[in-house]
Amino acid sequence: MRYIKSSLIAVTLMASAMAANAQVSIVDKPAVGKRSNYVEFRAPLQPAPLMKLPVGKVQPKGWLRKYLELQKEGLNGQLGTVSSWLDKNNNQWLSDTGDHGWEEVPYWLRGYCSLAYILDDDDMKKETQVWFDAVLNNLKDDGFLGPRNFENGNPEIWAQMVMIWALQTYYEQTEDPKVLEALTNYFKWEMTVDDSKFLKGLWQEKRGGDNLWSVLWLYNRTGDESILPLIDKLHKNTSDWTQTATLPNWHGVNVAQGFREPATYYMYTGDPAMLQATYRNFDIMRERYGQMPGGMYAADENARAGYFDPRNGAETCAIVEQMASDEILMGITGDPTWADHCENVALNSFTAAMPPDMKALRYITSANMAISDEKLHGPSIDNNLRGMLSMSPFSSRCCQHNHGMGWPYYAEHLVMATTDGGLATMLYAANETTAKVADGKEIKLTESTNYPFDEAVAITINTPETVTFPLYLRVPAWAEGASLAINGNKESLTGANGRYIRVERAWSDGDVVELTLPMTITYQTWLQNKNSASVNYGPLTLSLQIDEIWEPHDSRDKDFVQDDSHWQDNVDASLWPCYVLKPGSDWNFAINLGNEITVERKSWPADDFPFTPQNVPLVFRTTGVNIPSWGYDSTGMTDLLPTKFAPRDNNPQPITFIPMGAARLRISAFPQYK
Repeated sequence: MRYIKSSLIAVTLMASAMAANAQVSIVDKPAVGKRSNYVEFRAPLQPAPLMKLPVGKVQPKGWLRKYLELQKEGLNGQLGTVSSWLDKNNNQWLSDTGDHGWEEVPYWLRGYCSLAYILDDDDMKKETQVWFDAVLNNLKDDGFLGPRNFENGNPEIWAQMVMIWALQTYYEQTEDPKVLEALTNYFKWEMTVDDSKFLKGLWQEKRGGDNLWSVLWLYNRTGDESILPLIDKLHKNTSDWTQTATLPNWHGVNVAQGFREPATYYMYTGDPAMLQATYRNFDIMRERYGQMPGGMYAADENARAGYFDPRNGAETCAIVEQMASDEILMGITGDPTWADHCENVALNSFTAAMPPDMKALRYITSANMAISDEKLHGPSIDNNLRGMLSMSPFSSRCCQHNHGMGWPYYAEHLVMATTDGGLATMLYAANETTAKVADGKEIKLTESTNYPFDEAVAITINTPETVTFPLYLRVPAWAEGASLAINGNKESLTGANGRYIRVERAWSDGDVVELTLPMTITYQTWLQNKNSASVNYGPLTLSLQIDEIWEPHDSRDKDFVQDDSHWQDNVDASLWPCYVLKPGSDWNFAINLGNEITVERKSWPADDFPFTPQNVPLVFRTTGVNIPSWGYDSTGMTDLLPTKFAPRDNNPQPITFIPMGAARLRISAFPQYK
């Protein structure tokens, strides 16, 4: 992770070779300007270079659209009829006398409502309205929002933080003024709570940054300065995420959310030390527990000293919370590093956390995972609960309800607005984006690509009249030798990787920008983890292809269901099976980084879903040697990486790699041999 730079580096290229009126430059981040068409950070807050477009303005296509459609028919879309925590009868979010749904309803709703609005699904939108109406029509006289719960006598407001994020999405869709009024009164209530009782509790103290982000969101829309003192109050009472050599907590989900709190506070104070603290938090976690591919870290549920092998993994909750943090930091900093990381986590870790039909999930997903079953594996992993590694619709009620924000939020951040009247392509996937540019003129930007399985991205501008604005194209750090063409006029760009290409010109209807991001085989070694190595191809990390044997099981079986998960009455459990995944082929191989790796391209899958071993359109061939002693430990868990002294077979044999995001069983961090 590189630290954010203090100055902008711009390299102006010769425009005549590309287009008669184009000004092309390479910049570190979008310029902060004064031609914003969307809600921006207003004084005294710091200006931000990027702004998220309102929900629904970015319409994903291709594989990402397919993911959202599967999510609608899968666990997130149908959870309201499956999980007892979402049962409307006597639910805390629908009745003051309710007894369930505290965290689960807002966790589920924030992903579900975003999905509903992106897909413009009438039935889903009606369902979301039931919950939002209940929240907004049942506000307390003192400004409190939602169910009153207490933890050790202190007001519990963690669940409110999540519901407020859902309300923010609802407001983007509807502009319902009741949202702004409700949040204003709620934040004023928060200011009345004595510090001795404020944010005191298991989750809220670690995750106060989520609340802080919402205060900024509200102030940007109302300009009500009376809520600004709450920013200091929240920072003061949130766990200290500004420590120089450690973190205040090592719970994987807390880290994925809490690490960005100082950067959020920076938007109020302007203190660069706050911004740097977030970068430092990120680095500390990866240096100690993130020495593995896939962008996450070996926290299981709680990171433990000495447990950092790539067989240890991340909660699905932590994965989607990390993606959300990356997306927020993209806007705050403009640093393309956060977009690079978000793609890394999404494409290599999140895709493997669920089965292809998205009707179940895995509580913990690891970079090295040669078995995925229901058995207890402590102390090899933490925590020691049933069904943590199997694919289950009831793996754990937190991830069960929270996973749904992952892909909708990702889709919302494919394209972002800039404050100089332009747009920035941030996360690459096919989409159609409708947005205002320049002095408010509306255009459509159509992005055609099979990225991350293809290096070509074509962007077509549709505009009813000629309009001048800047278009920023993020170039990933790995994409050396990126090239650009405007309406067929090509130009090579030196040093664009890890930066943006800024193209400002008078755009006409039908103009086409073609960005080529060359994908090559690269390697990364993980010295802390026995000098193991991973293989990359562009944004994709590769895994050994393992024959996956999927064993279905009844998800009512106590061996697959944690005690905090419950069915609604009359659910047909046969529609929601659990799966144990076992290997049907050898997986204990070492690789030689000097061996040739060949790339084979297959046809694009007809169903637009490339993240399975059968459908994946990229296959890689090389050779490896077997390590006979590398198997399973005494708990039945994939064993630790073998040392360099473990005997290797002397006879190399052919092995196949596929992108690790398509592999639910995978070995992605390999021992080496020479």
